[in-house]
Amino acid sequence: MEFLEYLKQKKINAQAFAKAEPDRYQEWQELFGAMHPDSFTTQKKFLINEVRRRYLLPSEEKS
Repeated sequence: MEFLEYLKQKKINAQAFAKAEPDRYQEWQELFGAMHPDSFTTQKKFLINEVRRRYLLPSEEKS
């Protein structure tokens, strides 16, 4: 699974996230590439929810 697919699955707007928080986006992208998606989710669970609230993917792009 690619990082962009993961963000889409988590209903996070990747473009808005990358533009607003480029350092965090880059860090997460590197970490995601180094571990299993489930491990990444476990490690970043509460932060993912925070990011989702800030950069929610519009409903027409979720599917």
